[in-house]
Amino acid sequence: CTDQMMLFGKISQQLCGFKKLPWSCDCRHFWGWLNAVFNKVDYERIRDVGPDRAASEWLLRCGAIVRYHGQERWHKDYNHLPTGPLDKYKIQAIDATDSCIMNIGFDYLDGLQHVEKIRLCKCHYIVDDCLEKLGKLENLQKSVLEMEIISCGNVTDKGIIALSHLRNLKYLLLSDLPGVREKENLIRAFKTALPSLELKLDLK
Repeated sequence: CTDQMMLFGKISQQLCGFKKLPWSCDCRHFWGWLNAVFNKVDYERIRDVGPDRAASEWLLRCGAIVRYHGQERWHKDYNHLPTGPLDKYKIQAIDATDSCIMNIGFDYLDGLQHVEKIRLCKCHYIVDDCLEKLGKLENLQKSVLEMEIISCGNVTDKGIIALSHLRNLKYLLLSDLPGVREKENLIRAFKTALPSLELKLDLK
């Protein structure tokens, strides 16, 4: 089973690399299907290896990288994730730049208790539903301190407002989000919900 997971990880990483090449529109349905496969939640896997390991596998499979609590190094190779006791490696930071994570995979985040920073940059499948789900997860409401959302074209004001439920959020960067239109309303909403938040905006 471990060998099969490693092989799948290697194949998925290679395919994620191919997706950055200029493909024709005819390929979009194929990549949409493939990304849905990568994001499908394996609840049995979560139960067997724990939420942090299962979430790490999902994130790396989709092209994201993770950093664990107490470590400086970012992990990006699916086949070289650290092994050891299931409760040893806790995800502290997620960088999903150029990844294919999507809404159906966000249940992997449910059991994470130590995530302090999340960066979503050029994530074409991130939509308002993703941010709304993220804002509703009780563990993340407590743990997340920093977020950056950059060049995610399918995100609107509705999704951004949902992040105000992350009650310990200290820093939020919003940049190049053409779907976000009501900048002044956002500022007011966050100032009311999270008065100590440092909100950095680079929006047109």
